Amino acid sequence: MTRTTKTAHMRMSSLFAPTLKEDPAEAELNSHRLLLRAGFIRKQAAGLYTYLPLAWRSLQKIEEIIRDEMNASGAQELQMPIMVDAALWEASGRFGAYGPELMRFSDRHGREFVLGPTHEETITDLVKDELKSYKQLPVNLYQIQDKFRDEMRPRFGLMRGRDFIMKDGYSFDANPAGMQASYDTMKDAYARICERCHIKALPVVADSGQIGGDTSVEYMALADAGEASLVYCDSCGYAADDEAAVSPLVVEALSANDEVTRVHTPNITSIAALAQFFDIAERATVKALALLDEAGSPVVCFLPGDHDLNEVKAEHLFGTYHLMDDDELKAYKLHKGFMGPVNLPDGIRIVCDTSLKSSAHWVCGANELDYHLTGVCPGRDFEPDTWADLVTVVAGDPCPHCGASLAGARGIEVSQVFQLGTKYSEAMGATFMDEDGKEKPFYMGCYGIGVSRTLAAAVEQYNDEYGIVWPVAIAPYEVALIPLDPKKEPCLSATETLFESLLEAGIETILDDRDERPGVKFADNDLMGFPYQVILGRRGLERGVVEVKTRATGERVEVLIDELVAYITKRVSAERDMA
Repeated sequence: MTRTTKTAHMRMSSLFAPTLKEDPAEAELNSHRLLLRAGFIRKQAAGLYTYLPLAWRSLQKIEEIIRDEMNASGAQELQMPIMVDAALWEASGRFGAYGPELMRFSDRHGREFVLGPTHEETITDLVKDELKSYKQLPVNLYQIQDKFRDEMRPRFGLMRGRDFIMKDGYSFDANPAGMQASYDTMKDAYARICERCHIKALPVVADSGQIGGDTSVEYMALADAGEASLVYCDSCGYAADDEAAVSPLVVEALSANDEVTRVHTPNITSIAALAQFFDIAERATVKALALLDEAGSPVVCFLPGDHDLNEVKAEHLFGTYHLMDDDELKAYKLHKGFMGPVNLPDGIRIVCDTSLKSSAHWVCGANELDYHLTGVCPGRDFEPDTWADLVTVVAGDPCPHCGASLAGARGIEVSQVFQLGTKYSEAMGATFMDEDGKEKPFYMGCYGIGVSRTLAAAVEQYNDEYGIVWPVAIAPYEVALIPLDPKKEPCLSATETLFESLLEAGIETILDDRDERPGVKFADNDLMGFPYQVILGRRGLERGVVEVKTRATGERVEVLIDELVAYITKRVSAERDMA
């Protein structure tokens, strides 16, 4: 029996898309506000949303673009259980390390399980029993499914939820070169997915976070409301998020000084006040932060006065740490606002940012209440225990590749690729027989795309004062047919004829057949963001024309009724081809 695939169509009188006239009070971002207002999503609880029919159609289009690129790259789709035996997470070492975001529970027999936020453990456990020889490699497997993370503060609609749709994929190779090749293939595929979804995204160097591994790139959709900060270089193309960005930042001495000078600085406890007191730039001062590392040992970090401590870099260096509170500072005989590297109490580790290494004229605390020192020189007046990259790179800092000034932006992480190496395969005993006859662990890669996040990112990038402005590639419908008098002739027959003709031409069309005022129809169709609107009015029909509005530009043109289908098909097909 042959099945006929019909072009997607809908009559708005039957559409389940309850719109809102007012902006929801809870919505902070445009994507959250517009997806609620346009009847795409509804909140069930904090961080939990139902995708209504219009949203689901766009999500399916995003998924099909992903599948198309994944399958073309040689990846194979499967589906793993959302509920995962906690023993697998114990084996990888992540059960305790992942944190409270991991949703844990026990079944009726008291056996522990987790709801998978990601599936490295599950996929590794699967292939270790199935892939035995290097001859079976490489293998790249992926799935698209719901994920769960118990976010402490779910917010921003689909941007940071507890239940979200994600594509996660995993590659298995015999050696580092193979892993690199798989990684590069996925990185290129992810760039194409962003392009086909019309997401303006930058590939940025990223921290691997809880996933692990040594190499990672995020695709950041540029948006003013993005959660993440990033820096990028217009000269050479370098880009990184603020967790992973590096810079050859150098803080040079303002002037040589052969000796340390003690200066009375009463109540000067901030960097801004210190710079003003000495009439110098904030970068010429040295900021001190006291913390306790994972082992509970005291550390004082020193960094340029105009930069902040990068929490991710600090965690890599110190483990799970925390900044000292007032009681802890007192216990270690440290004076808040007046700490410095000279004459620190015994037993306190000194860690300095590498940017300060060449500076021979530090302006810093004297470890004495209401006093600072000038002319402090590392190597002469004190010896750091460690030089390390501690700071958060900001716009204006030099590019690590070419030295040009970095620019800053905000972005939404829509996807990320990782090189995992043997992190999971070694921990879980996943090995294969290599061509030299020896058992070796798999070299793995991991590749994730936030499908529901991509939907929200698209709305952040494509909206105006009237509503959403969908690109054709991921629009729930490509054309809205809007008769202004749908119950009367000649509008009724012309509308039905054009509706059938557009569908026969393969154009995904929604017919606004509601008995509503024209203003209501225009407002709703603008809000929902269908790329093209075909408006049938009595006067135009008398002249044999309809009006076509392009949602993205607001351009309106009159088209002969007999030429409409060809006109729309040409416009829509051109945009489909771009995807």
